[in-house]
Amino acid sequence: MKNNKSKKIGILGGSFDPAHKGHVKISIEAKKKFKINKIIWAVTRKNPFKSKSFFELKKRITFAKKIAKKYSFISVEYYENKIKSNKTINLINHIKRNNNGSEIFFLMGADNLISFHKWYKWKIISSKCNILVFDRTNYKSKSLKSTAFKKLNGKGLKFIKYKKINISSSKLRKI
Repeated sequence: MKNNKSKKIGILGGSFDPAHKGHVKISIEAKKKFKINKIIWAVTRKNPFKSKSFFELKKRITFAKKIAKKYSFISVEYYENKIKSNKTINLINHIKRNNNGSEIFFLMGADNLISFHKWYKWKIISSKCNILVFDRTNYKSKSLKSTAFKKLNGKGLKFIKYKKINISSSKLRKI
């Protein structure tokens, strides 16, 4: 039996509005490249940088579970009621507390890195977990020039190159 010290947990947070194969792809890449045991898709009620979500929360969670169900290492969770917060730092603290000794990886798209320095306690997030930034079409240049990349590159933040899928939740909502 493995001890908890070798357990690696990935967190992919977002509104999943809707979830899509791009979310699956970066989850698979993270699992493969970093030997992550479990990846949690932490669905948030609302992206704090957007005015509202297109689909209601329950529908987004149900759809994310449907997409993730054939991947046993992915679990779809909603934590905001349990932790009484929508802040990433509080989610990471909760997961660390409940998975003592586990190594935590926070997965994000390059588009999120551009505004990461605006997130609540963003520097502390980078000290509590490994941040894996996945390149996205048309975002690489801006993300590599971002405040967060300049301050954190090599210090808890890795930019991941992989074979991208050109898809996004906003594109899917337009279909």
